[in-house]
Amino acid sequence: MAPQPSTGNNGSAPAAPTTVPLVNATMGKFKPAKIIKGAVEPMPPPGTTNQPRPQHPGPRHITGISFDDRGDQVITASEDETFRLYSCKSGKQMKILHSKKYGVDLPRFTHKNTAIVHASTKEDDTIRYHSLHDNKYLQYFKGHKGRVISLEVSPVDDGFMSGSQDRTVRLWDLRAPTCRGLLSVPSTPIVAYDSTGVVFAVAVNHYSRILLYDQANFDKAPFLVITLDDPTLGLVSFPPRPIFMTSMSFSSNGKYLLVGCSGDAHYIVDAFEGHLLAKLEGHKGLERRSIASPPNIEPVKGSSGEEVGWTPDSKFIVGGSLDGKIVVWDVQQLPSRAGDVDLKIPPMKLPPMVALDGHPGPSRCVKFNPRLAMMCSAGAELAFWLPDLSGDPEEVAQSLLKKRGT
Repeated sequence: MAPQPSTGNNGSAPAAPTTVPLVNATMGKFKPAKIIKGAVEPMPPPGTTNQPRPQHPGPRHITGISFDDRGDQVITASEDETFRLYSCKSGKQMKILHSKKYGVDLPRFTHKNTAIVHASTKEDDTIRYHSLHDNKYLQYFKGHKGRVISLEVSPVDDGFMSGSQDRTVRLWDLRAPTCRGLLSVPSTPIVAYDSTGVVFAVAVNHYSRILLYDQANFDKAPFLVITLDDPTLGLVSFPPRPIFMTSMSFSSNGKYLLVGCSGDAHYIVDAFEGHLLAKLEGHKGLERRSIASPPNIEPVKGSSGEEVGWTPDSKFIVGGSLDGKIVVWDVQQLPSRAGDVDLKIPPMKLPPMVALDGHPGPSRCVKFNPRLAMMCSAGAELAFWLPDLSGDPEEVAQSLLKKRGT
């Protein structure tokens, strides 16, 4: 699926279509157009509820965000056990739904903008298919025996995939309650689809391996096994700090795989042969709740996993940081490698093109809209970002209000 043209819009009034290209100048001019301070309910004072005491101090956070296919809506899931649905055109909250019994995590729009699948945080490890229209569960997907920590919907059909702390990957279809495929792996897996839905990847932590499968032959051996080994880590400490993968996403052309990690580095690997190409630096890792907390390797639940992703054209990568910065990397000039993989070749170190200010507190979730020139960042609060276009101030204001082209 080719990325669609991106357009700027915070839309409160209909107007003629316009297009805003995502170029270096535009990416460096994003600013928060709206910050929603009540996006998460505060924690009640100690002793006022029967809820168990939280494992961490400080405010509750948004732990996951998802855009619908058209980029019209964004949904958040947070530690206050609510979903909140927002309009990307106006930034207004459209709906708030509670799931106090099961908890909420990893919200993912299906190809209908009125339904999502999501993981649970308590009661059981069932995945739930939820209608936003009437706040009802449409289906329960049972089978996992540990918390689901990775959940992705196929870009082309009603399939979706989950990775769990029970060390399994399950392949599902929205139309059937039982899984249609099961992979057992030696450690907690992270999953991702390529843009065609033909290939999927499974990252296996503690073994630093990424397994690539053909969707039609998932019960066969992976057709490519990538070893994620960064030789530059040995220059910092010995033994080297282990890499802990928290997310994965393919570029729109399927050529590259972005591997989000805890700590202060993310990686880009060649998805065709497995070469380690680039190391993204310049942010502060989100595996801990605050800068005052001691560094760790495995992330605290709710802290890491949604903080880095591609723009729709895969020319840039946007990411969050513990210090609240929104970091933008220009990945249009990645090195090209061919032949046998040599794990001793260091990756190209890629500093940020720009680090944007404006998000209040740690920016734990950062995602770019699939159709519009806007992005969202989330932590204890939710921010909508738009490019501050150069030119006549009145022209800029009108441009930001115009609807996207059809």
